[in-house]
Amino acid sequence: MAEPMVLVFGRSGQVAQALAETAPASLALDFAGRERCDLLTADPGALIQATRPAAVINAAAHTAVDKAEIEPEAALRLNRDAPAAMARACAGLGVPFVHISTDYVFDGAKAGPYVESDPIAPLGVYGRSKAQGEAEIVAAGGAWTIFRTAWVVSPKGANFINTMRRFAAERDLMRVVADQHGRPTLAADIAALCLEAARRGMAGDASLQGLFHLAGADDAVWADLAERVFADTERRTGRRPMLERITTADYPTPARRPANSRLDTGKLQAAAGWSPRPWRETVDICLAEA
Repeated sequence: MAEPMVLVFGRSGQVAQALAETAPASLALDFAGRERCDLLTADPGALIQATRPAAVINAAAHTAVDKAEIEPEAALRLNRDAPAAMARACAGLGVPFVHISTDYVFDGAKAGPYVESDPIAPLGVYGRSKAQGEAEIVAAGGAWTIFRTAWVVSPKGANFINTMRRFAAERDLMRVVADQHGRPTLAADIAALCLEAARRGMAGDASLQGLFHLAGADDAVWADLAERVFADTERRTGRRPMLERITTADYPTPARRPANSRLDTGKLQAAAGWSPRPWRETVDICLAEA
């Protein structure tokens, strides 16, 4: 009997790579990268109709937050229109759809961690495009799962930890923001829960359908992560740049960042029987495998 096939949009991003590395042998993943389905121009719904997968995971997105401010049409195409087409096609075929969203749907003004029912208020183009994508998926109906996540890192790909590792080898002083609070999240954990949501959905189990927050266990600021990376660099090479903790105002960017990106994962923990990972463990995993 043929293995169930899960169509994955995205191929080179952190979560897509983690999906390829963590998927069980009993589940066949069919990756649709840009060369096969360019989401800026192609209709992902047509590919879903043609391949008839047992489930779909969308690991593709426009994630360049600052770049989105100058190319909003591309951000909306990738983060709103493409997921909308995927969700409609999945609903039409009656197959589960798993999508990854972001903490940037919030403005960061809340004092504590955000729960799923908190009102959204995105600060910029990226957050608005992701929020609109969520709304389109909900409107499409069907069996959908949206995981909002934040501060995604992994041993591979473009992320804060790998950037700090590179700078630690090149620079004597690093100025790093210390007033944005979040919960670093390992891409492999996101991949595992996406696969679990797809698996349950294919089995007719709706326990992981709906909107969930998926993030690490505890709070950090960006400078905390940098400090741990620099300590590891010193242990390996004897070299350690000086770290200066600065404010967001000291490091202006085209897009505004939420000061509070903390996501409460209690709903997901209860539904999935899952425990989030402490941020120091997440960083150490990335450093050990890089």
